[in-house]
Amino acid sequence: MMALLSATGSLSVMAAERGDTLRRHVGFTVFAQPAWQIAMDEYERSWLRGKQSFVAGAELHYSALPQDSDAFAEDYNYPTLSVGLSYSLNHGVTMRRTENPAWGMAEMVDYDSRLGNALTLYGAFSRPLLRRGRWQLDYALKAGVGYNSHYYNKTDAIDNELIGSAFTIYFGAGLTVDYQLSDNWALTGGLLYGHHSNGALARPNKGENHFGPFLGLRYAPYDKAVRHRQHWKPQPFDKYWYAMLRLGLGGKTLNEDFQLTQFYTDPSDPDYRTGDFRLYAAYSLQADVMCRYARRWASGIGLDVFYGTYDKRVAELDEAAGFYERHSPWSVGIAARHEVYYHNLSLDMALGVYLYRHMGANAREVEQPYYERIGIFYTFPRLGGLRIGGSVKAHRTKADLTELIVALPFRLTK
Repeated sequence: MMALLSATGSLSVMAAERGDTLRRHVGFTVFAQPAWQIAMDEYERSWLRGKQSFVAGAELHYSALPQDSDAFAEDYNYPTLSVGLSYSLNHGVTMRRTENPAWGMAEMVDYDSRLGNALTLYGAFSRPLLRRGRWQLDYALKAGVGYNSHYYNKTDAIDNELIGSAFTIYFGAGLTVDYQLSDNWALTGGLLYGHHSNGALARPNKGENHFGPFLGLRYAPYDKAVRHRQHWKPQPFDKYWYAMLRLGLGGKTLNEDFQLTQFYTDPSDPDYRTGDFRLYAAYSLQADVMCRYARRWASGIGLDVFYGTYDKRVAELDEAAGFYERHSPWSVGIAARHEVYYHNLSLDMALGVYLYRHMGANAREVEQPYYERIGIFYTFPRLGGLRIGGSVKAHRTKADLTELIVALPFRLTK
């Protein structure tokens, strides 16, 4: 009986110690942000009226501790991984077209279209750049999904070209300055940019972009241990080369269909300024050669092949508009690629140039000869390094398609 009580007591102590250790890893932030919409081009400036928003949110943080002997954490100066929830009050964001021959058959309405409020769930990575005394400078990257209470429709939001669906993709970036009030508490503030859009999975898809200062209060019991740690050097990282094969399955709606129904369709037609568009499948194959020259980073170059199932629809619309030219479902590009790693998470970025692309008149007008891709991936080490993630392909930051990607690396050197 005494042995049983002793074992039970030991287990209780161990559980309490583990719980106390976990609490030292976990913190939170609450913040508020007055924000303003950014008009990304002259077209948007012509109908964006009110621009003011207000964002409130909270984040739950996790940080490694110096005693964890975490090489990635040491390399990144002990960053925090976070889950956040924010709510955007967007009643002050209004849109209305005025009389303009450029709008074609679109009829003006006698009300302001409003941007709906948005609830956003996201993950964040925040890295300290500088620690001096009570001060700390960080940058943060965020990604997630949003839900919009009100979006484009023909009844009371016909000029809301910013958001065309209830669910959106979210990206954010911020620069933060913290002032330590005590061992565990800090005043935090800085500048934060946020972007919600449909990722071309719905139309309209102009996307909303807000920017402004924020102020918050942060609880971080790990800060004291990190600030006063003795720096240690992780094992040196051995550079190696690898190849990466990526297969993508994505979808997109056509800007050509949106332009047709917005400006070149009679108001008596049921499709006049509709918000319902066909979603087309898009496929991609990528073959890259990469050099991982640091624990955190890898860079390389790759060949991208795209196949779009929408080329016949584009050709049909072009012919109806008097454009007779070559169309092909295939596009080929070459891209410079950079990957950023934190344990099994990675951020993938690419900037490519088309070597072959024939997607019609609208593509020549709104696209560039280059394209961008950005994606977030998770690696499964037990599956040979298999990676699964999501990516957005864009032209000058305007989404072209959103895709799910499965990738498999092949190590070329030891």
